Amino acid sequence: MRILIAAAGSRGDVDPYTGLGAGLRRAGHEVVLAAPDTFAPLVRGAGLEFRGLPGRPEAQGGTPDRRGLMRGAAAFVNRLAGGFAAAVGDGTELLVLSTTTAPLGWHLAEATGLPSVGAYLQPTAPTGAFPPVVTGIRSLGRLGNRAAGRLGLRTADRLYGDAVAALRRELGLPARTPAAERRRREAAHWPVLHGFSEHVVPRPPDWRPGLDVVGNWWPYTDPDARLPAELEDFLAAGPPPVFIGFGSMAGGHGERLSGTAVRALRRAGLRGVLQSGAAGLAAEGDDVLTVGDVPHALLFPRTAAVVHHAGAGTSAAALRAGVPSVPVPVTADQPFWAARLTSLGAAPAAIPFAGLTPERLADALDRAVRDPAPTRSAATVAGRLAEEDGVGRVVEAVEAVEAVETAGRLKS
Repeated sequence: MRILIAAAGSRGDVDPYTGLGAGLRRAGHEVVLAAPDTFAPLVRGAGLEFRGLPGRPEAQGGTPDRRGLMRGAAAFVNRLAGGFAAAVGDGTELLVLSTTTAPLGWHLAEATGLPSVGAYLQPTAPTGAFPPVVTGIRSLGRLGNRAAGRLGLRTADRLYGDAVAALRRELGLPARTPAAERRRREAAHWPVLHGFSEHVVPRPPDWRPGLDVVGNWWPYTDPDARLPAELEDFLAAGPPPVFIGFGSMAGGHGERLSGTAVRALRRAGLRGVLQSGAAGLAAEGDDVLTVGDVPHALLFPRTAAVVHHAGAGTSAAALRAGVPSVPVPVTADQPFWAARLTSLGAAPAAIPFAGLTPERLADALDRAVRDPAPTRSAATVAGRLAEEDGVGRVVEAVEAVEAVETAGRLKS
């Protein structure tokens, strides 16, 4: 089957689909991964065909206000819609849509008659089990959580309004609002496969049929990949260090965060590896090393703890490695994943980004590294994650779609 995976956003919104695409390719399918142009090397490095999508969200600096976030997100969605239809090439037989691309991809599927499935990295459907993951609010009780979840969907509908209207005009489709299309998909039990573990976020019992939690899709790592020699030398020169990185977050805060990190590490008596990322972290010294992009799958198992922004992918990578986290959430769904890490016992309570100080970070590191309980909890979850096959579950779903499509062609 020729499959188009469409994913957009920051690296954490795209990278897991390289592993998913590689798994589908191993199962005998032809896979194209459409993503913003900056991720072309990442996609091609996984052995997948790349197709460019316009737009990419800017790196977030600090904790932007809600209105600013909404303006930025709407601008990104409008850019994305402008080139979305061109991503589907001749011969495409199935659309696999991410959380970000699904509200656009549904209309493309309608126009082309192609089947589609969702492949989400976050739980977005309303539930009484927890509040909407992107709001960062505390639980409002079962009724309040569901109401907040429905409100969150309506907010997203408004965000996509102009983009959907323009896309449907381009595709020659009659006008239909994002809310109307979403309700059609929900009524039809449109399938969504969620790429996280039931051991981290159990499937809510009040979700509709068709919403499944299948396990993680890990970013593709070349079997021959190795850590840089300088990093290997640093790891060999002393006890396991602490990793500190904020991914695509915290742009413009590099100097402050670097100083905070180094002072906290030395206060706690620990070595550290700083990943520069969008923030531009940098420090020098015998007890600290600055690195660029390195595979988390290779580095995290050799660390004492991971300080991070609590993105879905980095949170899962730390659990997979069996090492404790110190979450410092910045925005969006990050407080949700930080709270999950704490509830699992694999992290101390999160430190809000705005409240990060050397003293608070050193104290959290001391609890994460020197108390054996977080490491034991992380190792327990790691064992459970190792038993899951999230990619295999998606392969099964794709092959079920293929069987239905084949049966339909035979009947006709």
